[in-house]
Amino acid sequence: MTSGVRRVVTGAPWEEQFGYSRAVELPGGLVLVSGCTSVVDGQIAEGGPYEQTVNAFRVAFDALEKLGLGPEHVVRTRMYLTHARDVDDVGRAHKELFDAARPAATLLIVSGLVDPRLVVEVEVEAYRESAA
Repeated sequence: MTSGVRRVVTGAPWEEQFGYSRAVELPGGLVLVSGCTSVVDGQIAEGGPYEQTVNAFRVAFDALEKLGLGPEHVVRTRMYLTHARDVDDVGRAHKELFDAARPAATLLIVSGLVDPRLVVEVEVEAYRESAA
């Protein structure tokens, strides 16, 4: 284990199965949140691309909260969509969640996710300024 690195583990089944943390905070204040989907309590939450995006970012926000951070600390987002037709819905959700923070953002169309019912996966990076 690396000194000064903090990890958030939520107990999601894939974390144990694949050996990863939901979020990792590095000593310099950078926080990396693993890919999040619209899986809540082990089940895919109902809804279309907009709702899945909001739910996926909420999973990321929950991880950030465990480190004492919020959406206002997010400096970068990545969104992976399975269909180009969903760009407007995903973009609308992103704007509603991040309009004040305005992080750098990337949106990619991918061939699929781990479950065909999922249409979006998100990643976030956040930054905590060091106390000087």
